[in-house]
Amino acid sequence: MKHAIIVGHPDPSSFTLAMANAYAKCLSARGHETFVRDLYRLDFDPCLKLSEMPSRPDWAPAPDVVAERGLLADANVFAFIYPLWFNSPPAIIKGYIDRVFGMGFGYARLHSGGHDPLLTNRHLIHITASASSSAWLGEQGVSGSSRTLFQDTFAKVCGLRVRPSVHFDGILPGLAPQWLAANLKTLETRLIQYFGPGSTDLT
Repeated sequence: MKHAIIVGHPDPSSFTLAMANAYAKCLSARGHETFVRDLYRLDFDPCLKLSEMPSRPDWAPAPDVVAERGLLADANVFAFIYPLWFNSPPAIIKGYIDRVFGMGFGYARLHSGGHDPLLTNRHLIHITASASSSAWLGEQGVSGSSRTLFQDTFAKVCGLRVRPSVHFDGILPGLAPQWLAANLKTLETRLIQYFGPGSTDLT
């Protein structure tokens, strides 16, 4: 399979970027093709332009969006890796989805009573990290609301098959290297479960 790893964090030495690199290394070693879109290092503009809105008769995707869509065109898996800020994805991640996965790539058109997805049978996985504990996030309803509003709706509109998300909590500055390494090992185990030889369909 071909995996597009889309990552959003301003710090290149962050645990978020370490997860993206671990994802690429783990699955590349098992025969998958991977490529990383590091949105901050690419200086990706997350702001949807008026000229990109499909409601306008003269709308068209901007050149940077056309280029991204070309890179993603034959990807089998879209892996989004990001921290939770205010219990939601960073703006650069949401903006990437708004601009790149909009009409003409994610779906053909939206209309009353339905939609025309263009990415049917491809896969979507979200891998996240937060300083908060999973228990606290659960008490606040973050897990369920994020899944419903962001992951599941996005997948439904585009026709994507959702792999269970992976979340790491308690990721704080100064966390001991052995704990960071243990979390990355857990990520590797999950990826092998999802995409390795003999993996089961968990959608």
